[in-house]
Amino acid sequence: MPKKMEEKIRLKINEEWHEFSLERDLTPSMTLAYLLREKMGLTGLKVSCDEGACGACTILMNGKAVLSCMTLAVQANGHEIITIEGLSSDDPVVQAFAQQCAPGYGTALQCGFCTPGFVMSTKALFKEIPKPNLLQVKEALSGHICRCGCYAGIAQAVLRAGEKNE
Repeated sequence: MPKKMEEKIRLKINEEWHEFSLERDLTPSMTLAYLLREKMGLTGLKVSCDEGACGACTILMNGKAVLSCMTLAVQANGHEIITIEGLSSDDPVVQAFAQQCAPGYGTALQCGFCTPGFVMSTKALFKEIPKPNLLQVKEALSGHICRCGCYAGIAQAVLRAGEKNE
């Protein structure tokens, strides 16, 4: 009986192509979150609920916000993936979250566990709406949970980052 050829899975992760062998490197049931965190070491991506309810695992796939805990790695075959590690430290969204401390709104991050997911969803929002208003920001980020309750600061950081979009 002829030997079965290994199926190859190719992903462009943070601007670099990676190839994985199905069954050797990943299983058909492996989530994208597991592949990115545990196999690739991209631990900026957080897994909190592991059931798509909190938004902490959000990454960009072809520019769209995707819950990586709800996406199989094999579903990402041929797609471009951006994680928080794929953004530069001078990215306007990253800077806005880091610098947010407006009186009356508070900080955009406290423990920071949810921050990567919020940042990645904000990046996806800006691709659709470069200068969103507060209602659009709240709607776009409604699938995220911040256990520290920094929602007002997060919204202000997103609005501030939006002001820098051209």
